[in-house]
Amino acid sequence: MAGQRSRTIDAFRGFALICMVIGNFLLGLVWVPAWLKHAPDIGFTFVDLGAPAFMFVIGLNYVSSARRRFEEDGSVAAIQHFLVRYLAILGLGSLFGAGQVLLQINGVSINWGVLQAIGVAGLVTLPVVRWRPWPRLLTGLAVLVAYQFMLDRFWLGNVLASPHGGMLGSISWAALLILSTVFADLYHRQKHWFSSLLIASTVSILIGLILSTWFPISKNRVSPTYVLFALGLSGWFLCLFHILVDRLHWNLNLLVMWGRNPLLLYILHLMLQGLLTLPFHSTWVRMRLPGWSPFRYPCCWLHCPSLPGSWIEESCISVCEFTGLYCLRPPAGLYLLQRKSHRRLKITQPGRSHPFLQSVPSACRKRILAEPGHD
Repeated sequence: MAGQRSRTIDAFRGFALICMVIGNFLLGLVWVPAWLKHAPDIGFTFVDLGAPAFMFVIGLNYVSSARRRFEEDGSVAAIQHFLVRYLAILGLGSLFGAGQVLLQINGVSINWGVLQAIGVAGLVTLPVVRWRPWPRLLTGLAVLVAYQFMLDRFWLGNVLASPHGGMLGSISWAALLILSTVFADLYHRQKHWFSSLLIASTVSILIGLILSTWFPISKNRVSPTYVLFALGLSGWFLCLFHILVDRLHWNLNLLVMWGRNPLLLYILHLMLQGLLTLPFHSTWVRMRLPGWSPFRYPCCWLHCPSLPGSWIEESCISVCEFTGLYCLRPPAGLYLLQRKSHRRLKITQPGRSHPFLQSVPSACRKRILAEPGHD
């Protein structure tokens, strides 16, 4: 069951990532209808689900990962790990955002992307990640209420001036991540998790729709109604992927591959987007292309980043963080490559008590021992 859930999360993460890639690709194309692009301000389109769904998936693993690290590594090492992770994501996003501003891609003067929002949200969520579900739920809702108050009174102009709400909008993204960790507790229940998650998602959608009478659903504003509506939709889609992967046994290999290599493939798509939207390459963006082009170009757009991801999947490469050890598992057997000495040792059928296998972190070790032929 745990393996199926992991594959379900991978497929859902890949789906969210592809939604973001398609949304970024269609952003500057004049021949694409408005309902296939991000809503300009008030409203909700299908591609508006990509970023909150990806944030939702981060929340699914955040609590369990934090608990495991706090237990195994101690508080200081665990906090350091998450600080380094989310500061690195924030730094990568800032680097790409600065490049887009300097090259005037899409004519932006301020660029605050998804990576920056994830980095800030992860840092804000870290102090509350060990709390019980109810305090986290109340904290997330309180953050949304405070954000809506400040948005109406002081922040609206600054938030609308930056993609994804800018630095101020990251407060609302952080509330989404905090609420996602509450949904994660429902998802990781042993009993009745499916019905609990489905009910909670439905309630979140209804609250978002009801409150939209007074507070509009808007991705650009990262409004609380947008957060609640997207949070509920993400829960629905997670239940859908559970049915497809766990019950109907669909492979969904492309989505799983994207979901297992999200940062790499998202960065590759940003690099490809920057290359194709440079001033001397951007003529095709403004052209009125034939009717089949809306299908041809997105396929090419997804296929290019998929090539390295597919190679990684076939090679079964796992990078073990903070150990100096890389595990490469080609069909011939298991190779352990030590980073400092670059010494490669081949172990055809490693036993559970093998000293090198014991030095591998638990997550990677479980993956190795799950392979056929390993005692």
